[in-house]
Amino acid sequence: MERKAILKLKDGTEFSGIAFGAENPISIGEAVFNTGIPGYQEILTDPSYSGQIVTATSPMIGNYGIADDDNESDGIKATAFVIRKLYRGPVMSGRITLDEFMKRHGITGIEGIDTRALTLHLRDHGSQNAVIFTPDKREEAEKALASFPSITERDLIDGVSVKKKILNPDLGKGFHKAPDNPGKHFALIDYGIKKSIIDCLYKRGVSITLFPHNVTEDEILADNPDALFLSNGPGDPALLTDAVALVKGLIGKLPIEGICLGHQIITIAIGGKTEKMKFGHHGSNQPVRDSLTGRTFVTAQNHGFMTVRGSLPETTSVWLENANDGTVEGLYDETLNVRSVQFHPEAAPGPEEAEAIFDIFVEKAR
Repeated sequence: MERKAILKLKDGTEFSGIAFGAENPISIGEAVFNTGIPGYQEILTDPSYSGQIVTATSPMIGNYGIADDDNESDGIKATAFVIRKLYRGPVMSGRITLDEFMKRHGITGIEGIDTRALTLHLRDHGSQNAVIFTPDKREEAEKALASFPSITERDLIDGVSVKKKILNPDLGKGFHKAPDNPGKHFALIDYGIKKSIIDCLYKRGVSITLFPHNVTEDEILADNPDALFLSNGPGDPALLTDAVALVKGLIGKLPIEGICLGHQIITIAIGGKTEKMKFGHHGSNQPVRDSLTGRTFVTAQNHGFMTVRGSLPETTSVWLENANDGTVEGLYDETLNVRSVQFHPEAAPGPEEAEAIFDIFVEKAR
């Protein structure tokens, strides 16, 4: 039996559709869109999407099912999923359907709406809070939406970070194991780490200690790492004052590297600024230009905040920039011994052209 559902944006725009997945009467978060074609499982389980309702621009979702070894974390981290058409046919042996996956993790989806119209609306008017609800819950849902804080007011890190340090976490089926004879050791702060990032380090002979987001400077230094690595994660970096203070304190004591949210934390720690983008970069087709080599390559991205180019100190160089809009995609500072990228070089999902960034990260560690 079909379950009717409604998606309502903060500005009052509504879309009607059919609910799938878990039977949650109300789901609320920031509405964003992702332009990738495959990779819906990796997107849903990416902790960077915590607090967000993700719209897929690809017209049909779910046709290859869900595999045990494609999760980027321990479950779905997105608040809800919005699609044009849900595939309801059979999937390969050993896999489950997207609908069943959503049910198992208690997450609601809505299908049957005009996702092109929704995407264009978000592009023109900006990402904004939204609520998915069943018709009988309209009044309750509208009240919840009216009072729900914006993404710039929500610290989402505690809900996605580990609670205690872990030496060489086991990533599970489908991923590499920690190296038996590591060449280097990284202290990695978990702000919402994807398994594929750790996997790329393991592949390069790097062992890691995974630390919770509230780790102290003394705990990091006691680990005697070859570099400090800051992970991806959700939300506004300007709220993470403790993380910024920690990185400030460690500049000059360790090489510091970061991806996505980690890049933004580094930006603020060295004296730069970040700002919210109108609708962000979410997808696997963003071209990035390397200022050192002149090479342009295609990257996977997932961020709603960016570095303000003119705010960086004189010693800091823009390493990489977006070839579409010129936004900062990476920086380095040889004086401070920091380097970072805004995109996701682990490419899960996405093109693998940027994975060589990890070679640079490993090389620059002490």
